[in-house]
Amino acid sequence: MFGEMEQLGIIPSTLNRNLTQEEWRAQELDRKEGRLSDNNTVIVNTGIYTGRSPKDRFIVREKSTEHLIDWGEINQPLSEEAFDELEKCVKKEMNGKALFVFDGFAGADHRYRLPLRVVTLKAWQGHFSHNMFIRTTPGELEDFVPEFTVLNAYSTEVDNWEELGLNSKVFIVLNLDRKIAIIGGTEYGGEIKKSVFSALNFYLPLKGVMPMHCSANIGKNDDSALFFGLSGTGKTTLSTDPDRRLIGDDEHGWSDDGIFNFEGGCYAKTINLDPNKEPDIYNAIRPGALLENVVTDEKGVVDYNDGSITENTRVSYPLDYIENIEPSEQGGHPNNIIFLTCDAFGVLPPISKLTTEMAMYHFLSGYTAKVAGTERGITEPVATFSTCFGAPFMPQYPTAYAELLGDKLKKHGAQAWLVNTGWSGGAYGIGKRIDLPVTRRMLSAILNNEL
Repeated sequence: MFGEMEQLGIIPSTLNRNLTQEEWRAQELDRKEGRLSDNNTVIVNTGIYTGRSPKDRFIVREKSTEHLIDWGEINQPLSEEAFDELEKCVKKEMNGKALFVFDGFAGADHRYRLPLRVVTLKAWQGHFSHNMFIRTTPGELEDFVPEFTVLNAYSTEVDNWEELGLNSKVFIVLNLDRKIAIIGGTEYGGEIKKSVFSALNFYLPLKGVMPMHCSANIGKNDDSALFFGLSGTGKTTLSTDPDRRLIGDDEHGWSDDGIFNFEGGCYAKTINLDPNKEPDIYNAIRPGALLENVVTDEKGVVDYNDGSITENTRVSYPLDYIENIEPSEQGGHPNNIIFLTCDAFGVLPPISKLTTEMAMYHFLSGYTAKVAGTERGITEPVATFSTCFGAPFMPQYPTAYAELLGDKLKKHGAQAWLVNTGWSGGAYGIGKRIDLPVTRRMLSAILNNEL
């Protein structure tokens, strides 16, 4: 392993690879990276950055991939020369230090999975990767060869950032040709997760696999369903169903053989977490899980309603911390595809059956509305659009993903639906928000072929 690090140009003082949950926790506590809650779950603070830094995310512009990428404000170009300099800075920062390595996979389908190596300076970031990605068997680890590498040196200082074409001292850069991502200036764990997701969203369409920012579950008759939706539409809540097994809560692929989860864990928001409304998430917060930026009292009891550090409080945990899951993390071709939108203008009907063309349109528009309370300064409903329901993570042109969706819908006969979890009978302030039990009943009708 030291030899492999040397080949990368890094000579660490010590290497900690693929630790157990107990070993991760011991490292986090010994290194004073975290503290324990009252039920012995490790809590970490991610420093200045408690969320992603989208303005600091770049993709290296080089000949072999540049024609495929939708360059702009989201996929910002960076020169190969700037990347080389940043990579040297990251490796210099890692030299002579204790490093933590997670070797595993992104993708539950063996034919399409990406062997992945994450190298970090913080033990908790290695633990986060252990929770979020698919863990190896002892046999797989023995002769493991990574195809994609993430180097996370959060403490890297880059003084000449303007000269290099960055927007700040923070950088998250993907080199899709060399299959490497480098991260500096931010500790936030979500940058690791979304860098790998962005890479998959580039590579998989080249193999005819549709990558999706959605949740997925499967019924007693092995009928699978996909749930697309932006933040606040109820995607996580509605895809958790006692009568259906969860395949995954956030990232999936759709191949010629069916659907599969990209991840081996969940990264759930915990702000205002209520054990009665979301028992699965609440019960998953136990030793091995990793809480981020939550506030506790002196006894370590977490106050999930306290957003004083950030509203974006989170927990990562392995998928098998949830009881009702599909162990293979795979399913057949989806019978139903549900686009969830929270329409605060009261225009969209509660439920709409879509043709393939309509499905492609709604997929490309990725519409929802932000309402008062979801973000600072929002007092009136604001329409928001995120193409493919995940624009920040989609390197290729939106039409590439939409065409893949259209092909899959036609080929496999899946039915698409638009479900409004927002307002009916008038806009926000006039009409009424559609009650959660009503939405659940509509979804039940879709999934049980009652419509």
